[in-house]
Amino acid sequence: MNVEILHIDECPNWVEAGRRVQEALDRQGLSGTAVTYRLLVTSDDAAAVPFAGSPTILIDGSDAFPEGARTTDLACRVYRTATGFAGMPTVEALEDTIRTRKH
Repeated sequence: MNVEILHIDECPNWVEAGRRVQEALDRQGLSGTAVTYRLLVTSDDAAAVPFAGSPTILIDGSDAFPEGARTTDLACRVYRTATGFAGMPTVEALEDTIRTRKH
Protein backbone atom coordinates (compact mmCIF):
# COMPACT_ATOMS: atom_id res chain seq x y z
CA MET A 1 0.00 0.00 0.00
CA ASN A 2 1.36 3.42 -0.95
CA VAL A 3 0.27 6.34 1.22
CA GLU A 4 1.08 9.93 0.31
CA ILE A 5 -0.02 13.18 1.88
CA LEU A 6 -0.29 16.17 -0.44
CA HIS A 7 -0.01 19.47 1.39
CA ILE A 8 0.77 23.15 1.17
CA ASP A 9 3.27 24.88 3.41
CA GLU A 10 0.65 27.14 5.03
CA CYS A 11 -1.60 24.24 6.09
CA PRO A 12 -1.55 23.80 9.87
CA ASN A 13 -3.00 20.26 9.66
CA TRP A 14 -0.68 18.17 7.49
CA VAL A 15 1.72 17.08 10.25
CA GLU A 16 -1.08 15.88 12.54
CA ALA A 17 -2.82 14.25 9.55
CA GLY A 18 0.37 12.26 8.94
CA ARG A 19 0.47 11.18 12.57
CA ARG A 20 -3.17 10.05 12.36
CA VAL A 21 -2.53 8.14 9.15
CA GLN A 22 0.39 6.33 10.77
CA GLU A 23 -1.73 5.49 13.81
CA ALA A 24 -4.50 4.12 11.59
CA LEU A 25 -1.96 2.04 9.64
CA ASP A 26 -0.52 0.69 12.89
CA ARG A 27 -3.99 -0.29 14.12
CA GLN A 28 -4.60 -2.16 10.87
CA GLY A 29 -1.36 -4.13 11.18
CA LEU A 30 0.37 -2.08 8.50
CA SER A 31 3.01 -0.39 10.64
CA GLY A 32 5.67 -1.07 8.00
CA THR A 33 3.85 1.10 5.48
CA ALA A 34 5.74 4.30 4.76
CA VAL A 35 3.86 7.58 4.61
CA THR A 36 5.38 10.06 2.17
CA TYR A 37 4.71 13.76 1.89
CA ARG A 38 4.59 16.02 -1.14
CA LEU A 39 4.70 19.79 -0.78
CA LEU A 40 2.67 21.56 -3.47
CA VAL A 41 4.01 25.01 -4.22
CA THR A 42 2.18 26.10 -7.38
CA SER A 43 -1.22 25.63 -8.97
CA ASP A 44 0.52 23.54 -11.63
CA ASP A 45 1.77 21.21 -8.86
CA ALA A 46 -1.82 20.85 -7.62
CA ALA A 47 -3.17 20.26 -11.13
CA ALA A 48 -0.75 17.35 -11.66
CA VAL A 49 -2.18 15.27 -8.79
CA PRO A 50 -5.64 14.44 -7.37
CA PHE A 51 -5.50 17.38 -4.94
CA ALA A 52 -8.63 18.42 -3.02
CA GLY A 53 -7.02 20.83 -0.58
CA SER A 54 -4.39 20.38 2.09
CA PRO A 55 -3.98 17.77 3.41
CA THR A 56 -5.13 15.34 0.72
CA ILE A 57 -4.39 11.74 1.66
CA LEU A 58 -3.73 9.41 -1.25
CA ILE A 59 -3.84 5.63 -0.96
CA ASP A 60 -2.33 3.91 -3.98
CA GLY A 61 -2.66 7.18 -5.90
CA SER A 62 -6.37 7.78 -5.18
CA ASP A 63 -7.94 10.22 -2.77
CA ALA A 64 -8.77 8.34 0.46
CA PHE A 65 -11.86 10.57 0.82
CA PRO A 66 -13.04 11.10 -2.77
CA GLU A 67 -16.03 13.27 -1.84
CA GLY A 68 -13.60 16.22 -1.90
CA ALA A 69 -13.63 18.10 -5.20
CA ARG A 70 -10.31 18.44 -7.01
CA THR A 71 -8.79 21.88 -7.02
CA THR A 72 -5.72 23.71 -8.20
CA ASP A 73 -6.16 26.29 -5.44
CA LEU A 74 -3.43 26.09 -2.82
CA ALA A 75 -5.91 25.99 0.05
CA CYS A 76 -6.75 23.99 3.14
CA ARG A 77 -9.22 21.12 2.99
CA VAL A 78 -12.22 20.49 5.21
CA TYR A 79 -13.33 16.98 6.17
CA ARG A 80 -16.69 15.86 7.56
CA THR A 81 -16.37 14.14 10.91
CA ALA A 82 -18.88 12.84 13.46
CA THR A 83 -18.39 16.04 15.47
CA GLY A 84 -18.58 18.45 12.53
CA PHE A 85 -16.13 19.83 10.01
CA ALA A 86 -12.41 19.50 10.68
CA GLY A 87 -9.09 20.14 8.97
CA MET A 88 -8.26 16.42 8.82
CA PRO A 89 -10.04 13.07 9.11
CA THR A 90 -10.25 11.18 12.37
CA VAL A 91 -8.10 8.13 13.04
CA GLU A 92 -11.27 6.02 12.94
CA ALA A 93 -12.27 7.34 9.50
CA LEU A 94 -8.76 6.67 8.26
CA GLU A 95 -8.90 3.14 9.69
CA ASP A 96 -12.20 2.48 7.89
CA THR A 97 -10.73 3.70 4.60
CA ILE A 98 -7.53 1.69 4.99
CA ARG A 99 -9.48 -1.42 5.93
CA THR A 100 -11.53 -1.26 2.73
CA ARG A 101 -8.42 -0.70 0.59
CA LYS A 102 -6.16 -3.40 2.04
CA HIS A 103 -4.77 -5.71 -0.60
